[in-house]
Amino acid sequence: MKISVIGAGAMGGAMVHGMLKGSTFANADITVADPSAKALEQFEATGVTVTTNNALAAKASDIVAVVVKPWLVESVLKGIMQSLDYNRQLLIVVAAGVSSVQIKEWLDKGDGTMIPLFLVIPNTAIAVMSSMTFVVPVGASEEQTATVKAMFDEMGSALITEERLLAAGTTLASCGIAYAMRYVRAASEGGVEIGFKADDAKAIVLQTVKGAVELLQANGNHPEAEIDKVTTPGGVTIKGLNEMEHAGFTSAVIRGLKAGMKS
Repeated sequence: MKISVIGAGAMGGAMVHGMLKGSTFANADITVADPSAKALEQFEATGVTVTTNNALAAKASDIVAVVVKPWLVESVLKGIMQSLDYNRQLLIVVAAGVSSVQIKEWLDKGDGTMIPLFLVIPNTAIAVMSSMTFVVPVGASEEQTATVKAMFDEMGSALITEERLLAAGTTLASCGIAYAMRYVRAASEGGVEIGFKADDAKAIVLQTVKGAVELLQANGNHPEAEIDKVTTPGGVTIKGLNEMEHAGFTSAVIRGLKAGMKS
């Protein structure tokens, strides 16, 4: 199976780096296209095919992934439309806010056919095989959907969902990467204030967050159940948690998520 990724920016590049670490695609079966030769330099020594010609890239593969800024999707799709084989290929579009209705309109050849389409929203942790990815199949079979889900499951965890939930998924998981990073930064700075060297503080916070995630993934508990295990009456943990809540911690997170959905 071959794949072409059109767009080698932050997200497209991260996807390719994830694919290179995985086993779904051999390096030689990956094509990366971008109008900037400089953006392609990072992949030239990996054995993938690189090109500045989107149409050539679109012809080359079984799966074509268009990973560009939302305002570029229309021009890119119209530019590769004649190169796409609607009966053989699968199309993945990674672009927040671009609807399936728009894509179908841009790819309409006037003969009633449409390429099987997947709206996909990963996050940049896909580069290290740890993305939370949302997948919306549009006109795709169960077998085709399973193929695409497995591809993204290898690079983290993929959820088949509805198109109406993509905006929520974007703010919760894609923007969520930035929100989590901001917590790491804040906790690291706090660690320095209470006495640790900066690098040590960051390492402590990272391992602590990793441990929290792995605990919840391992036992499936609600976060509050794990919090209860470490909040002894009158102890330092409950004092710290209450102080954070007095400062609006939970409400700030929820307000941030809701703000991220506003256009």
